[in-house]
Amino acid sequence: MSETPLVSVIIPTYNRPALLKQTLASVAYQTYENIEIIVVDDGTPGDENRLLCEAMNNVNYIKIENSGGAARPRNEGKRRSKGSLVAFLDDDDIWLPDKVEKQVRILKENPDFGLVHGYCKIIDLEGNETGRIIGKTGDINAKHGDVALKMIGNWTLMMPTPLLRRELVEEVGDFNESMPQAGEDVEYWLRCALVTKFYYLDECLAMYRYYQSTGKQLAGQYTELPVYLKNALKNALQNNIIDDNFYKQAKKKLEIMVLKQAPKIRLKTFRKLNEINPFWFVTFGNIKLLAKKLFT
Repeated sequence: MSETPLVSVIIPTYNRPALLKQTLASVAYQTYENIEIIVVDDGTPGDENRLLCEAMNNVNYIKIENSGGAARPRNEGKRRSKGSLVAFLDDDDIWLPDKVEKQVRILKENPDFGLVHGYCKIIDLEGNETGRIIGKTGDINAKHGDVALKMIGNWTLMMPTPLLRRELVEEVGDFNESMPQAGEDVEYWLRCALVTKFYYLDECLAMYRYYQSTGKQLAGQYTELPVYLKNALKNALQNNIIDDNFYKQAKKKLEIMVLKQAPKIRLKTFRKLNEINPFWFVTFGNIKLLAKKLFT
């Protein structure tokens, strides 16, 4: 890795230029300077986003037909990017000033790790800190190193924090555009974890903007996530990325994930369990968890 590797920052956006301006400013004021910014507009009506980007230095603005989610803009930006290191940043989140500088140094010093990530403070729509933190762990080893099995059903990376090596981005491929809007990031980070170690930096790296209304709106879509994760694992098994023992352990965690996610046990709960493993019911822990859901 060169002394000053180019870092590509990919920012999908749709119709919130005021927040995008804050996000862009947080990248522009990084203490690390060798950064290219790629804003991919998911079909916002009008020219406000384009004019905003043109008024700033080193911002490459791309507009595509509306796709209804962040996956396609991220993929488009990834294909246009040139950096040896890549980051994804949503258009309403904010980086802390030394985020990139710290992460570039860590990847340079730790060549066996494919990405570095951390945690976020949560801010509200107006940008006020809520006092809440997301993505922090009490046990650093839970998020550091070989984490694929540990993360299934337990946690995912916070989108504003990871910095990835280009080699990892190329190996893992695109975000899954066929998935619901909720969960495509979880599936992507799992695929990353299957092929590389994660470096967890126990520091706040970004401000994550949380909307309660959006969280409720997307909550129902997450119930489909275990099936998509199972498909990603099956593909990894077929491509000899993981072995059969890993696959079996991961499926057990997905079975628990389905049962825990379901607010009530319904027919579709059994359908998802059967998609993951037709013999899910032979595990005592699953039956115990099912009974608890049914009778409490």
